[in-house]
Amino acid sequence: MKTLGVIPARYASTRFPGKPLAVIAGKTMIQRVYERASQARRLDELLVATDDERIAGCVRAFGGRVRMTSASCASGTDRVAEVAVGLEQYGIVVNIQGDEPLLEPENLDAAVELMLSTPGADITTLARPADPAGEADDPNKVKVVLAGSGRALYFSRSPVPYAAGTGRKTPGKDTGHLLIHIGIYVYRREVLLELCRLPRAELEVLESLEQLRALNAGFAVFAARVEGSLSVGVDTAEDLARVERELARLGLE
Repeated sequence: MKTLGVIPARYASTRFPGKPLAVIAGKTMIQRVYERASQARRLDELLVATDDERIAGCVRAFGGRVRMTSASCASGTDRVAEVAVGLEQYGIVVNIQGDEPLLEPENLDAAVELMLSTPGADITTLARPADPAGEADDPNKVKVVLAGSGRALYFSRSPVPYAAGTGRKTPGKDTGHLLIHIGIYVYRREVLLELCRLPRAELEVLESLEQLRALNAGFAVFAARVEGSLSVGVDTAEDLARVERELARLGLE
């Protein structure tokens, strides 16, 4: 089954307009994401999906592939689905976040490999152990609760699961139960297209988490556990300096 990787990118952003074209140590963010993703072994094709010619021109300039999409796409997932509609030869579609310039190619591979090895999976993703001291109460760090099989039971911005009878509202660091969701999504193509046709679910709106639409609809979401992640999401201009410091620390270009 062939796998398509798609990086959705839009210019208009409330908090950070033009974010994909922000320069990080000499390269635009979209180029850094593309170059990191292109190192993954499990992607048969990689492209950027955008509705903005400035982003498209940038991608073409560094030799990347791009597909133009409608400006009416409500989310990155909708943008990925619009591309997937016309590419029936790909049975698996990967939604790669366009604001993760330090994403690890091996994590992309792990998420795809989980899909390939799990016949019952509709969607696969990743999770890592949390630092309860620094991440448990951070609503920007989305938590995921997994069954023993690795199937996702719930995603939340709150610290879940609750550690009943311990006097703590989160499990101890040594239990490994508090997991942070890493936002890489691998879809069976038909599942992605169906998901984007569904209305928003009540829990999705309440938590402001799109992945809860899939759980609400009964789709089987599985997550592979990885031990860590270098990923630093860029939400503001201030985050660019954090990424540059991390690049320097790691000795990356």
